[in-house]
Amino acid sequence: MKFTKMQGLGNDYLYFWGEVDDPESLSRRLSDRHFGAGSDGIITISPSDRADFRMRIFNADGSEAMMCGNGIRCVGKYVWDKGYTDKTELLIETLSGVRTLKLEIRCGKVRRVAVDMSRAVVSEDIALDDVGRTVTPVNVGNPHAVCFVPDADGIPLAEIGPKIERHPAFPGGVNAEFVSLREDGGLRMRVWERGSGITMACGTGACASAAAAVAKGLCRAGDRIPVHLDGGTLDIEVAPDGSITMTGPAEFVYEGEIADD
Repeated sequence: MKFTKMQGLGNDYLYFWGEVDDPESLSRRLSDRHFGAGSDGIITISPSDRADFRMRIFNADGSEAMMCGNGIRCVGKYVWDKGYTDKTELLIETLSGVRTLKLEIRCGKVRRVAVDMSRAVVSEDIALDDVGRTVTPVNVGNPHAVCFVPDADGIPLAEIGPKIERHPAFPGGVNAEFVSLREDGGLRMRVWERGSGITMACGTGACASAAAAVAKGLCRAGDRIPVHLDGGTLDIEVAPDGSITMTGPAEFVYEGEIADD
């Protein structure tokens, strides 16, 4: 079994062409950063009868995710750079619906990808008294709890993140983002991802954070909002109707092969 390790702002996955047997246990085994290849999970890419391609995402704990913004950008690079398509605008089937990708080609390779992330649904704030935080629930095809703080870098992410992820207010679990406003009008965001823990970046989390910031009047609809994550910066645009476009890089890391036991 051959795989390709790819990353978008440090959010890294192992990519497989076609479906794989028992992807849940395979993701748990390969994602381990000491005994496996090391990743935030695995992503499979296959043909689709609804779109150009279909992606499935499995977190490091084996759970299946609905959507991954950084992961889907890498899917665009994978299928174009490897010759599975010559189209620069693609439709990708996900558990959150079909998403549109626009590929930016430079020197014969995909360098950046813009993703139509559909509409964000921003709900009323919830006070998590037992955690000591107030969060803004946002759905961008998967659930997020956005917490605005004075200094995102000062948050004890490993302590608070799991408490929000598994809080009774979110029965199915939730991704937790801690966000502060920067002087340049952008956002600084750190993330605890549902099923994976601390990651370098989360594309859907950046979209959720920007949507929440617009809803609260901290940023303006229609503006390019740079969201600065541990792994780099994503450009997010939230339209007046709540639809979101995310633009960012996608990179190959290495090719690998799983040896038989």
